[in-house]
This record gives sequence, structure tokens and C-alpha cells, in this order.
Amino acid sequence: MTNTWHDLTWQEIGTLVASGMNGALLPVGATEQHGPHLGCGVDTEIAARVCRDAAARTGIHLLPALPYGCSLGHSHRWPGTVALQPTTLIHVVKDIGDWLYASGIRRLFLVNGHVTNAAPLRCALEMLRAAHDDMMVALINTPQISARVQAEHFADAEDWHANCAETALMQAIAPALVREDKIAGADDPDRTGGCVFAHPVNRTSTNGVTGYPSRAAQADGEQLYAWMVEDLCALIERGMAEQAPLPHSYFSSALE
Repeated sequence: MTNTWHDLTWQEIGTLVASGMNGALLPVGATEQHGPHLGCGVDTEIAARVCRDAAARTGIHLLPALPYGCSLGHSHRWPGTVALQPTTLIHVVKDIGDWLYASGIRRLFLVNGHVTNAAPLRCALEMLRAAHDDMMVALINTPQISARVQAEHFADAEDWHANCAETALMQAIAPALVREDKIAGADDPDRTGGCVFAHPVNRTSTNGVTGYPSRAAQADGEQLYAWMVEDLCALIERGMAEQAPLPHSYFSSALE
């Protein structure tokens, strides 16, 4: 039986949950400019693809990807970005989690493909676990799935975007999103070193890129993606077996 929520009937979902599969992956991406050489769907593509392949290996429920995120920092300088307010993303994910709980899901993995979704998703995590005593929620950022994945993403820029890693990933898994003839001139350095404030991209990049996409190679993207899937599967398997360190209810008092 497929594990893709989009394809399942309510009876099939109920059967899978009753059989013990009470976990789900929610890919969260973004629709935003990615420089002159990459399509606006990069973050959603990465989150959706890695979740699809990890779900196929682990059997966990796969939810439809959210294609919009908190991309306010990309400004109006470049066409293409469609952003949600942080509070909107918080409430959307909280609502999704509430309905998943009603369907029997007790372990929710938020798999985030866009850096600045992390804070709203963490807020939604806090709200869900406070509302549902036996629900566990994990936030996994795709560039930081593991140490080796993180090292590759940050190799050419600390404040990276549309950089070597993302370009190589797209060359490997979604070449239709890559404009190969635009890569050579797309490099733009990280200008944020030593900054006290977090500046929007229009004040840190000339073309929407931070890093060196010219260094990208499809073979490197294939290796990076393989690591991402393998290491996400390992996290899912650990999470599906995990129990809380202590059994205390969220709603009980230590005085009781």
C-alpha cells in the first residue's frame, strides 16, 4: 500500500495507523527567487524529494509539501518570491498538526527546506506539543540533516543561498530548474561576516545569490542528495522508536 497521504483513502489511513504507523513527514519549502540560474521552487523541490524518497524507504506517511514559506528577507527587488508572514506559517502548520492528531498521527516530522522557516516552524512545534500530550514533533532542516550534509551546504558561504550546494543538488535531482548558461556569472560573495544585524538579501547580494554556484558539479549533487536521504531515514527510524525521557503529563502538576 502506498504511504502517500494524497493517494490514500480514509479507511487506508486508519488501517495504517492502527497497524502502528503513526508517524508522518511534512515537507515545508518556499517559493522564492534563487538567483539568475535557478528556478523559484528549489526549496520546495529539495524538501519534497528528500521526504518522498525517505518515506519510500521507511514506510512513514508522506504528506503533501507546503510550497510557500517565510521568505520575507528576499524583498521585492527580484520578481518571483511569494512569501508568508511568520504568523501565517505558524498557524497553518499548527492547524495541519491538529488534524493529523485527529487522524491518529502521534509523531510528526517537519522537514524544512528553507532556512528562515525554522523559527515559525519551531513555534508551531511548541504549540502542538502543548496542545497534544502524546504528540511528539521534530523539526529537521534539510541543510542540517547531519554533519556531513551541513558541511557541504556551508562550504562556500556562511550565509549561503542558491550556492554551490543548492545548484549541484538541482543539477542532480531537478535539472529543469537549472539555467546552465547563467551559472558562470552568478557567483556573489558572502558580505555578512562581522555583521551585528540580520540584513535582507537585497542588502547582502547583487543578484539574489550568496556563494559560488560556478563550483557546482552534478556528481557532487548526487552524492550530497544520497547523504540527505540516508541520514533523514536514520533520523526517522530513531524518531519512530523514541520515547520521552520521562512519562510525566504536560497537564499534571508536580504537586499532585
